[in-house]
Amino acid sequence: MSEVRQKAELAGQSVHILNSLSTEQKNKALLDCAQALIANSESIIEANKDDLQRGRENGTSESLLDRLALTEERISGIAEGLRQIVQLPDPIGETLETIDRPNGLHIVKKRVPIGVIGIIYEARPNVTVDALGLCLKTGNAVLLRGGSAALSSNRKIVEVIHETLSKTDVPKEAVQLIEDPNRSSVDEMIKLNGLVDVVIPRGGSSLIQNVVQNATVPVIETGAGVCHTYLDASANPSMAAEITLNAKVQRPSVCNAMETLLVHHGFAQSHLLDIASELRNSNVELRGCEQTRQIVDWALPATEQDYATEYNDYILNIKVVSSLEEALQHIGRFGTKHSECIVTEDTANAERFQQDVDASAVYHNVSTRFTDGFEFGFGAEIGISTQKLHARGPMGLPALTSSKYIIHGNGQIRK
Repeated sequence: MSEVRQKAELAGQSVHILNSLSTEQKNKALLDCAQALIANSESIIEANKDDLQRGRENGTSESLLDRLALTEERISGIAEGLRQIVQLPDPIGETLETIDRPNGLHIVKKRVPIGVIGIIYEARPNVTVDALGLCLKTGNAVLLRGGSAALSSNRKIVEVIHETLSKTDVPKEAVQLIEDPNRSSVDEMIKLNGLVDVVIPRGGSSLIQNVVQNATVPVIETGAGVCHTYLDASANPSMAAEITLNAKVQRPSVCNAMETLLVHHGFAQSHLLDIASELRNSNVELRGCEQTRQIVDWALPATEQDYATEYNDYILNIKVVSSLEEALQHIGRFGTKHSECIVTEDTANAERFQQDVDASAVYHNVSTRFTDGFEFGFGAEIGISTQKLHARGPMGLPALTSSKYIIHGNGQIRK
């Protein structure tokens, strides 16, 4: 039996135990896990160093290495995410709807766990903890398949979690890590109908599209982040500069970082050069349209492919547009339905932008970097859904549930 199937079966065998646990039992296990992560931070960081060294030897970019790196501060943040999950209401058992029929049927719709959730992700070991925390809180088992770049980190984290869970009421078998780094393990996992109830891919476009196009198991699509910020004609210049820099520079390796800056031509004439200079001072390589390059003479030419690329790096496209309409058309063509922002003092333009843009999160005068479960108050997130069925945007606890109808009667038969 393959590793993937064996671990999927182990996860499935734990589901009936998870379904019987109280909120208090689940919360205690998560708090113990948070404490254990901090207590074992030194050994986790040592394992992470192996991944970082291997990444450097393989020529991984600095921005992706940053995405992979763990520090005491980051581990504390990951543990805090678990504590926040504990503080959130447990959605399992929540009554969603009550129906009383004329024939005496009493129908109650309740939230229930999904079952076994498969998570496929790349070089972000924090996802390992976020995913298991959210899944366990909602009574789901989790089958983790992280990228090979973070294998040492993920292996150590799951080792710590297993040791901790073995002393709680939550079965350690509910958390399984696929260690096979070959793509064949992903291909097998996404076809385990009957063992895996849903798969959630997190990562670059190629990973997500492989899962979406080839899975026979249901998929919740999390999209790549080709995110835009549009500086409207009436944008406050200092606010525009601060939001632009934050959206690109604060952490360029993540999916909610900005990849293209759209600038109204009137605003560009007065303020684009200053903003571009600040970006250059932050080591951002600029690629622009012809109008951009007339203002910013060090910008490289931007191609159609550039506008469609999620860089996850210190590279930014700039395009000068003639109107809000042109900005909307550009986002409609190149956006990935993730996160989009307008900076403007014009309320009507803000309202139109937020209504017309098709994305999971649409901002007015706010950096796109806030598309995050932690920032939305979810404690953590399982991913940013860019699809329109079941869940959209940062996916917290309710997104990891299904529903069940509970029907009570007194002997009714259908005629």
